[in-house]
Amino acid sequence: MSDLLDLSTSIIDGSASLDDVGPVNRINFQLSEIADGIAMVEAFSHCVLFETDDGLVAFDTSGVQGGQRVVEAIRGWRKSRFNSLVYTHGHLDHVGGCGAFMTDAESSGHAAPQVIGHENVPRRFDRYQLTEGYNATINERQFGQFSRRGYGINEGDTFLPPGAARPDVTYSSQLALNIAGLEVQLNHAKGETDDHTWAWIDQHKAICAGDFFIWCYPNAGNPQKVQRYPAEWAAAMRDMAAQGAELFLPAHGLPIEGRERIQRVLIDVAESLEFLVTETIARMNEGRPLDEIIHEVKVDPATLEKPYLRPLYDEPEFVVRNIWRMYGGWYDGNPARLKPAPDQALASELAALAGGALKLAERGETLRETDPRLACHLVELAAQAEPDNPSVHAIRAGVYQYRRDHETSLMAKGIFGSAANESKSRIK
Repeated sequence: MSDLLDLSTSIIDGSASLDDVGPVNRINFQLSEIADGIAMVEAFSHCVLFETDDGLVAFDTSGVQGGQRVVEAIRGWRKSRFNSLVYTHGHLDHVGGCGAFMTDAESSGHAAPQVIGHENVPRRFDRYQLTEGYNATINERQFGQFSRRGYGINEGDTFLPPGAARPDVTYSSQLALNIAGLEVQLNHAKGETDDHTWAWIDQHKAICAGDFFIWCYPNAGNPQKVQRYPAEWAAAMRDMAAQGAELFLPAHGLPIEGRERIQRVLIDVAESLEFLVTETIARMNEGRPLDEIIHEVKVDPATLEKPYLRPLYDEPEFVVRNIWRMYGGWYDGNPARLKPAPDQALASELAALAGGALKLAERGETLRETDPRLACHLVELAAQAEPDNPSVHAIRAGVYQYRRDHETSLMAKGIFGSAANESKSRIK
């Protein structure tokens, strides 16, 4: 059996630190047997497998660039056919590897596995095709560092991989399945997406959680993606905690065992999201503008030090913005931004008042370490006022690189790093 459960136990119970065990979200394409008839392949998103009397049930297929390696790892464990593929949701790192599973079935002379997912998965695929260029742009900004290391989530000319099969079986709220003797209860809940599924497998007292739990702060605020659902996410975590699971299998990070331990981490996530929702809406009801709320609503730093709530991917400030977007729309309370002047017009006016764009940039440079938020405003205005000024871009690149290096979340690092690289290219 794998030592993955021992690792997660030591981390959650406090007998080992993250410095002791290293990364918990690993992309090594290694299969670990978690329990009898249950295995996990660690990849960009994991593939979780259950043995049945008629083949394997796989939860998620990882991404298109890793799908074949996932299948190879599985074949080193079992040769039986893939009976069913269950999408926990339609993100590319979960559905992109489907083509490799289908190819394996064809080459092995097996029937194609049935594909199961929520009814919103096909709608997501339609949206991906509609906004293909935009999604490619933001995913390069967000995941470019992984693509350059060979762990990209898409490839080729299309954003949605052609091999990502649409579900054969869909459901709306709940779906009870008997797959060759394995009883599987699929449950829909909004969280990171509107097409998310978590599954209860009673025989093993196990939950397959998809991205509801990712071993860092919930991806409930992502600034470049469509609406996330923090309140519904928290409710789903409480529903899972009430299930009495003995084995918890997320799509990222380590599996967790033990009823009390599982309940503890799920409730911790739920309480943090509920705090943000409650505090944000309370201020909205007071008529407070977004600017005040995002600088006022803060999660207790001790919460963010927990090994499964570190703000390494998303972060609470972005979640607050998503709560505002859900309940308050896009108007942020500043009337000047209701129908604003073009950014460049405002920047040119302020640059003229300051004595030139370079003056703005230089002031931003002096503030880089003491007030990096304000520094970014000034260098951005400078670059908008004089977009072809290499001296301005040299300063802008330095400020954003500094900002990128001092952020914790992948979201912030990706955007600030992209801005720095943009200015570096303009200098050249």
